Amino acid sequence: MGRDAVSGPVPPLLRPRSSDEYAPVPWDARLHRTAGTVAATADRHAHRLGITTEAYHAGRRGLATALRALDAEAGGGFFLVPVEAEIDADAAEDAFASTGPVVDVQTHLVDPNRWHGDGAAALAGFLSMVDPDRWATVDPQLLDAAAWAGHVFGASETTIALLTSTPGGADHNVLLNPQIAAARELVDRYAGTGRVLTHSIVHPNFGPRELDAMVERHDSLRPSGWKCYPLYGPPTAASPTGGWFLDDDEIGFPFLERVRASGTRVVAVHKGLGGPIPAASVAAASPRDVGPAAVAFPEVNFLVYHSGYERDPEREEGAFDPITPTGVDRLVASLAAAGVAPGTNVYAELGSTWYLMLRRPTEAAHVLGKLLLAVGPERIVWGTDSIWYGSPQPLIDAFRTFAIPSRMQEEFGYPPLTAEIKAEILGVNARAVYGITDADVARARADRDRNWVESLRPGIAAAVAAAAPA
Repeated sequence: MGRDAVSGPVPPLLRPRSSDEYAPVPWDARLHRTAGTVAATADRHAHRLGITTEAYHAGRRGLATALRALDAEAGGGFFLVPVEAEIDADAAEDAFASTGPVVDVQTHLVDPNRWHGDGAAALAGFLSMVDPDRWATVDPQLLDAAAWAGHVFGASETTIALLTSTPGGADHNVLLNPQIAAARELVDRYAGTGRVLTHSIVHPNFGPRELDAMVERHDSLRPSGWKCYPLYGPPTAASPTGGWFLDDDEIGFPFLERVRASGTRVVAVHKGLGGPIPAASVAAASPRDVGPAAVAFPEVNFLVYHSGYERDPEREEGAFDPITPTGVDRLVASLAAAGVAPGTNVYAELGSTWYLMLRRPTEAAHVLGKLLLAVGPERIVWGTDSIWYGSPQPLIDAFRTFAIPSRMQEEFGYPPLTAEIKAEILGVNARAVYGITDADVARARADRDRNWVESLRPGIAAAVAAAAPA
């Protein structure tokens, strides 16, 4: 059952989407019913308010309607949004009111000048599935540094953003490590130091020269962490499948030794969202190696990007299954088997994971409940994968209203997802792992003056392009 069966506009939050890492999931009967309910409700409210349906969907009242419909379809108790928020602007603002600084540890942009080759082609293929109207022909200018600044800082309350990149070497990637650093440096000039943190992308399976380069990158690029994609890379003698694991002697452990020696002891590792990659490499997207690596390198903080989640169109994640673990259960099982306790050196990140789950609230409650038990409430960190999704504000708003229903707490032993815990996830937890000490000051500056975003935008794309190695 597809989108065409729904009359009228569909709110952005309900559109099937993809990223560079996963394919969109077909609509099921529940999403179709939800979209139908939202369309009818939005038409009625928009008419009453004297605005277009599109304008209604674009605001927080439209978001309230979408979340309430998702909640009702799932049985209630997930998105705690009052009915008044559907029609009253003040009630909508109150429902999604800020609970503190937001630190987004996974954001993206591309350099349009590097929009060529197989890296751009792969990314364009997935983006074309985001929205047929918008992405039928991908314009990389809509994904450049100016668009990134506008979406992440200008159109959301994100306080601090970490800029990362997709995988790929110098001939394949749409954004390179020096360009990531250049974006940070320009934002520092316009907004003050600390608004943007950065990764340096490392491919340990490319050989010893890649590991040797970490020393120079650490000194010249000043990354806040090392980002790696164990599922990516061409087959090599050391990695015949094209993938590798954190706990293998040939690639993973030598890489972690370099991380430990670097002084920047943060590893952001893509785990989950295997997507349409060569089957031989899909196994390397499993987080089964996180537990052993965390025990072997207790000085290193491991941020498990996507938390090991896999979007399955045929089934949703449920309670932890120790017999045949899949998705996030693989991470939970790995930590349990290795004896990694909650609150230690493993963090679970929610980029794309939250976006994919929020339209399946029961699954979202299971995943968040399992992570709260496995890593602890202080070890879940907020990420969105934005710019692929435009402004991250609807994702922030939706998360602030989400709860694990009491019936699921009682049946599965999950702790409540309190307002305090959600505030920690959205902004507090990342401060510790990434050494952020001025988030409150940065948020105050952002609230007082966002004009710097518009001043920055005309030149940041050019600065990023100029930072590309010759």
